[in-house]
Amino acid sequence: MKNIIVKALSLGCITVLMFACNEKKEPIASAVIDKEQIKNEIQAKEDSFANVYNSGELRDIGYYAEDATSFFQNKAPLVGKEAIVNFLKNDIISNTDRISFVTKEVFVSSDGNQVVEIGAFRVVDSVNNPLNTGNYMSLFEKRNGKYVAVRDMSASDMPTR
Repeated sequence: MKNIIVKALSLGCITVLMFACNEKKEPIASAVIDKEQIKNEIQAKEDSFANVYNSGELRDIGYYAEDATSFFQNKAPLVGKEAIVNFLKNDIISNTDRISFVTKEVFVSSDGNQVVEIGAFRVVDSVNNPLNTGNYMSLFEKRNGKYVAVRDMSASDMPTR
């Protein structure tokens, strides 16, 4: 009987020591996400994209990821940055319209690596008459420290003809 009590006490002491010596892990503080700063950063990307498009010379826009997919209205999805840029180049040739974008909302992932943007666009002619207005959604991922669009789509507010 005495042997059982000694074994039980020994086992109890070892168990207590194991738990007492076990290092407590503090939860990792999540990164502080400045949603307003990210919204401003995304708006700056939209402004830069509009400026390049409106210049009539579509050079490297730095907006889309190489593996981006864009869903334009009444078209099959454009897959890859090259396909998107080629589509935009052909579009620029045939018009003098100007486009602008307004970032309305951003939804940021908890780690800040993905952002869903909801915004509005406006297309005007050379004398500022509205030709098209609508809304869009874009999904951005942070790659090499910068946000790039990996998916986007838009919808016009204008009635179909």
